[in-house]
Amino acid sequence: MAACTLRDELEVAETGGKKMSKPNWYALWVKSRSEFVTSQELSRKGIENFVPAATRVRQWADRRKKVDFPLFPGYVFVHILPGGEEFLNVVQTRGSVCLVCLEPGRPTSVSPQEIAALRILLESGSQIDVYPTLKEGAAVRVKRGPLSGAVGILEKRKGQDIFLVNIEILGRSVGARISAEDIEQA
Repeated sequence: MAACTLRDELEVAETGGKKMSKPNWYALWVKSRSEFVTSQELSRKGIENFVPAATRVRQWADRRKKVDFPLFPGYVFVHILPGGEEFLNVVQTRGSVCLVCLEPGRPTSVSPQEIAALRILLESGSQIDVYPTLKEGAAVRVKRGPLSGAVGILEKRKGQDIFLVNIEILGRSVGARISAEDIEQA
């Protein structure tokens, strides 16, 4: 991901001799924990946006509560016309940092099929979670729980949110089922 500078480059679709701009989906990088605030500000400006989120039950010492968590922390998807003025309007929104660019100065569009698939997945009501860069054979560290601080290899993904992790202790492997929320890339 490269930092973006705004360039007034329009992607234009030719339709019957007339030039018409076509809106695209873009990923907007936002400040930490400001996905929903930025989404509200974008909506207030009349900009279509999408924050894929899942509801989870969180336990505190004195209570349990259902809380919405973004599936892609730090990102909001926006549906805008390509061009400097539109890009500038989005990045000047409270909480936004910049549009995601694979090529410096040119925000990269997100496939509309990917956005549609995300919406279908969320509407299905299935239990979902995101596992960034956690693949079989990856080194992982346990973040919390009785095995906190232990480093091992991600051996097998079982079900939606349970992993089997092998942790080398005194030259032996010990298997433990660990929730995806309790591990991170080592």
